[in-house]
Amino acid sequence: MKVMERFTGGRTPMLASAAVGAVGLALTGVGFAVDTKRALFSYLFAFVYWAGLAVASLVLLGAWHASKARWPVVLRRMLETMAASLPLFVVLFIPILAGVGQLYLWMDPHPRQLVEKDLAKLDHKRPFLNLPFWVVRSAIYFAVWIVVGELLLRWSRRQDESRELKLTKWQWWLGAGTLPVVGLAMSFASLDWLMSLEPLFVSTVYGLYWFSGAFVGALAMLTLATVLARGPNLYGELVNDSHRASLGKFLLAFSIFWAYMAFSQFFLIWIANLPHEVPWYVLRARGPWEPVALFIVNARFVFPFIVLLSRPFKQHRRTLVAMAVWLLLAHVVDTWWLVVPVVSPDAMRVHWADATAFLGVGGAAVAFTLWRLRGHATVPVGDPYLHESLRYDE
Repeated sequence: MKVMERFTGGRTPMLASAAVGAVGLALTGVGFAVDTKRALFSYLFAFVYWAGLAVASLVLLGAWHASKARWPVVLRRMLETMAASLPLFVVLFIPILAGVGQLYLWMDPHPRQLVEKDLAKLDHKRPFLNLPFWVVRSAIYFAVWIVVGELLLRWSRRQDESRELKLTKWQWWLGAGTLPVVGLAMSFASLDWLMSLEPLFVSTVYGLYWFSGAFVGALAMLTLATVLARGPNLYGELVNDSHRASLGKFLLAFSIFWAYMAFSQFFLIWIANLPHEVPWYVLRARGPWEPVALFIVNARFVFPFIVLLSRPFKQHRRTLVAMAVWLLLAHVVDTWWLVVPVVSPDAMRVHWADATAFLGVGGAAVAFTLWRLRGHATVPVGDPYLHESLRYDE
């Protein structure tokens, strides 16, 4: 194995990402002044996209620890650092908290958009959908994610110096023990931040739909970082064809899982034909939003399924990079499709604040991740199973 020292590079992309983030957030702030409600929906779309990638990274990390997987050890530090971006999202959550009254219909005690029967249904949900409880739940989600992510990262870094086997076991135990809690927090966050945009809508699959999409996105981001991380003290130099093929298999498997979740939700709502569920799909799969729905199905399932079935394609760097970028863009459209039709039901329009918010939140998240990566080894050099991971052969 090459000697991996602390990573001290990445300053230029970190500063560039920070600059993009600052400009994007500043322009989105202008959007808040010009068209507050539309800009808030743009910001919510960007926030749940990037925060979802970070939380899904933590779920994947916990799953690897729970299964005591050894082949992905060489990839683990990047995943740990992606999950360690979650403290930033506490700060980025402030605009959503400030604009909650314009984002969520349930904040209005007497919404004019609803008839009397629907008002009664909404009143029935108010013990759960009220601002104090919503804020407390959001705080709990962040606390769970951040504590677990920070502990896993700190123990991993500490092991770089101490080489203690017990730290590996601690990570296995914490990853396995907290995986259900982290997953449930992600599921409930999707209900609070996304599904409650339409408070009368009910879906028992919604949390899994958002999780599956974000999970594919996190895998795509990890794949992209792995293939591009080539240079002094970067872990991409240690990754072989078998690692890349396995990442490709993960992308294929969870693209299929996303399709299964999407079809399950659609089929259950279609066959039940309930008046408080069907309008959600009528809005998004008919009229101006129908082309977006069709694009999502093909972009998130059909095209990846065809390409990623090929083993050579999964091992080829350029093909894998192209597919990772494609899946990240497909997840952008999917997340946008979940949020924006609520505020723009009659027309499928891309608002300039969609782009500025996405670049603002994304630039800040990438810069923060690179900042946390700098000054540390990009592989867990103290992990006793690293050598086994480097010799990985399917």
